[in-house]
Amino acid sequence: MTAVASLAVPEVAVAAVAPQPGTFVGRGFDTCTAPAQSAMNAWRASSPYRAVGIYISGASRSCAQPNLTATWVSNQVANGWRLIPIELGYQAPCGTRTPKMSANPATARTQGGTAADSAVSAAQALGIGAGSTIYNDVEHYPSNASCKAAVLSFLSGWTERLHTRGYLAGVYSSGSSGIKDVCDAYDDPAYTRLDQIWIAWWNGVADTDGGSYCADDRYADHQRLHQYAGEVTETWGGVTIRIDRNYLDVSNAAGPPPGQEWSVTLDNSSAGFAAGANWGTSAFSAQRFGADYRFANPVSASDVAWYAATTPATDTYAVDVWYPADAGYNNQAPYIVATTTGNQSVVVNQRSGGGQWVPLGVFTLPAGAGNKVGVSRWTSGTGYVIADAVRLTRL
Repeated sequence: MTAVASLAVPEVAVAAVAPQPGTFVGRGFDTCTAPAQSAMNAWRASSPYRAVGIYISGASRSCAQPNLTATWVSNQVANGWRLIPIELGYQAPCGTRTPKMSANPATARTQGGTAADSAVSAAQALGIGAGSTIYNDVEHYPSNASCKAAVLSFLSGWTERLHTRGYLAGVYSSGSSGIKDVCDAYDDPAYTRLDQIWIAWWNGVADTDGGSYCADDRYADHQRLHQYAGEVTETWGGVTIRIDRNYLDVSNAAGPPPGQEWSVTLDNSSAGFAAGANWGTSAFSAQRFGADYRFANPVSASDVAWYAATTPATDTYAVDVWYPADAGYNNQAPYIVATTTGNQSVVVNQRSGGGQWVPLGVFTLPAGAGNKVGVSRWTSGTGYVIADAVRLTRL
């Protein structure tokens, strides 16, 4: 695949868009760097393409993404584009590209789950929410039995974790390696089946046929994309871009298989929030979550603003926090997570990274009602401590 990307996702998230690419039949393209808005407008008006691949995450990306922001995502969807979110990270252990996934299938499966969590965080920061498909880009590799086992195990972990997070799982790979291996294992109970496949086969035909690489009865229910030409230069509306050409026949109608997905978002106005009299209320920053947020001066004493929630089971949960950033806010704000082994503290600099979900980490939380995450005033940092919103997601 010619298109790759390198920079982290943007800091400011806007309203989530509909699941991507959703249900769509037609032509699309992918390119290294997400094009500027003017280029997207020109191609929307004059090109035959209505879908665009975007590289949202992964350690194997290498192109800058100055245009890829949550606002860019929202604008393209509003203009009628469908988005193809791509993770370009771990590669086959027998291939040449790095970083490589482990040759040990069990480890590779764990790495697939980790990659899925990273991709979901990137997608959410861009406003691409649950119900969307994220495609893992596994470049061509000289397949053999051990390499195939590692790749299929990795993709199993990728699929399982995406399903628990409410997303669909796809893979992009060359027809002769990754796609053939995936299709050959379609009915193998040792591996978890993907939701969609993206076939790299440059035969110049705009359809979703997999040729000898994938039988017609596999991934047959609107579950295919075909990259049918690559590294071509096209000009539309006076704008020239080097692209790969794709044809899509996809649907997210069925959604991911039912799993243990559970998530709750708690704002400072939620019923589970409690703070003392020293916590003021402000709507000063436009980066706030909801109508307002709480603030307090630091003090060398315990005065925690708590978020309570009823978790469905004792299990691992991803904990994310939201706060507006400002130079006058605290540079060492202590968040407290009430785990099964006691309170754990995570310090966050609230002067940067605001207006988006910021991950605190993954923690084992007890089942049932009770305080789960708090923001403490007890810090040696300077500036107001902010309490805005938290999110718990069962993994």
